[in-house]
Amino acid sequence: MPIAKHYPLVHRLLKFKKISAMNVQIQTVHFDADSKLIDHVNRKIQKLNTFHDRIVSVDVFLKLDNLAHQIKDKIAEIRVRIPRQDLFVKHESKSFEESFDLAFDALINQVKRNKEKKIQ
Repeated sequence: MPIAKHYPLVHRLLKFKKISAMNVQIQTVHFDADSKLIDHVNRKIQKLNTFHDRIVSVDVFLKLDNLAHQIKDKIAEIRVRIPRQDLFVKHESKSFEESFDLAFDALINQVKRNKEKKIQ
């Protein structure tokens, strides 16, 4: 039996608004992220649904590369799982916000190209 038949509120939500079950995991490596950084990442990730509606999960890795001791030692990696395909981007810069934003912009381009391929 469909779930909407037993739960009228769910039926109304499904009818008027697309509900996606996108699983988001944020992992930090070699440091503890503050809530401001986590909120920034979550806000951006929620925008992915506007570009592709079948995203299953998003994994975000924020890494501090202590071994390199370079200026660009903050690394952001984003993996997006779409049915029958995984998309991955990685970017390095001076701050985690900048690394994540640059990786996110590259990811949006990948998602758009992927969706256009599927349409053609």
